[in-house]
Amino acid sequence: MTNAETIAKLNEALEKLIVAYEQLQNSYDQLQDEHNTLENENEKLNSENNKLKDKISALEAETRNLEDNLNNLQDSSEKDSSNINSMLSKIEGLLSKKAHPEKHNYDEDTSKARETIQEVIVDKKTDSPSINTTNSSENDGKDDNKESSSNNGSSSEKIDLNRMASLLNGFNN
Repeated sequence: MTNAETIAKLNEALEKLIVAYEQLQNSYDQLQDEHNTLENENEKLNSENNKLKDKISALEAETRNLEDNLNNLQDSSEKDSSNINSMLSKIEGLLSKKAHPEKHNYDEDTSKARETIQEVIVDKKTDSPSINTTNSSENDGKDDNKESSSNNGSSSEKIDLNRMASLLNGFNN
């Protein structure tokens, strides 16, 4: 081998080394770019992850607040319903107390009214025969007039009795 052949082989080897070095440099640059891109994406993902963690924390805090509000509302609604129930029971108690004495008072009022009506009826009955006997002894010719007047008197008694009965019915209602 001569010097020229050795130089030629060394030149070929050097050219191959230069090409390989350029390829290596290009792949290194590509890897560096990919590395930078991946780092940027990693930072973005970490940033999004932190934002999501913050949202989760905010949502958990809001959930706790809503649960507290719900518990407060349930407590207040339970208190309100118990207050309403106690008020209703008091009202029912008052109404039942009033209903029974009023009924009793109506019964007493009706019995008093009946006694009064019976007394009035008895008084009218006792008064009417004495009037009729005195009238019949005075004038026999006026009997026809007296009978018609006594019929009118009895019809007025019936009206009074009807009035009294309607009053009694009014007390019963």
